[in-house]
Amino acid sequence: MPTQLTLSAETLYGFLLVLTRVTATFVFVPLPQLRHSSTTLRIVLSLAITIALQSVWPATPVSLSGGLAELWLLLERMAAEAGFGIAIGLVVALLAESFTLAMQILGVQAGYGYASTIDPNSEADSGVLVVLAQLISWMLFLAFGMERHVIRALARSLEAYPAGAFAISPEARAAVLGLGAAVFSAALRLALPVVALLLLVDLTFALFGRLHAQLQLLSLAFPAKMLATLGMLALLSQVFPRAYEGVAAKGVAALMRLAGD
Repeated sequence: MPTQLTLSAETLYGFLLVLTRVTATFVFVPLPQLRHSSTTLRIVLSLAITIALQSVWPATPVSLSGGLAELWLLLERMAAEAGFGIAIGLVVALLAESFTLAMQILGVQAGYGYASTIDPNSEADSGVLVVLAQLISWMLFLAFGMERHVIRALARSLEAYPAGAFAISPEARAAVLGLGAAVFSAALRLALPVVALLLLVDLTFALFGRLHAQLQLLSLAFPAKMLATLGMLALLSQVFPRAYEGVAAKGVAALMRLAGD
């Protein structure tokens, strides 16, 4: 016996709202893998996650006779859903800024500010250490399974803020601001050992300059400071996962606060 597949207006309405929230999240989450992937892949990913969240689609009554007023209401609710994606993207972007900010602080002192390469995220010229920091941060992002927390926040948010009802609570604002403070603190703690070492190198060359006035300090200082920076970063690489873990814990807390948990 042939069967007919019926799709109610309420189901379609909920699908569009959830799809807007999921799509906005993965548009504003600054993942290089998604930025450089094809549009088809991103559409398939958004549709797959939306269908996987079918159990928490909002059941919103829809009046098809509302006309233009109902259309404007749908657009307002879709704008609220996109706002959640922007908030999630901000939290995920802050997680990567701890390493990027640290490399920007020490890059100029180490002499790497004179060399640039292509940033895989923005495709613009950027410092070598900054690009390295971005790659490390995204590898740690995947290693700690942060993408699962993003999807979990999406599912939880659909229960707390259904059908375009997303609003940033004071607790969520405080969590995001606390994450920004944690990112700045982690960047300083990662950069200060290298900056202190470079200060000692500068003092050493200053003493050599006093002892030997004909010494070409500029030609010696750059390679010495670059090698010292690379050696110090190699020693600090063991601390990178623990530093990221502390920032990631605050990031997960901010995600859950945004999701209404």
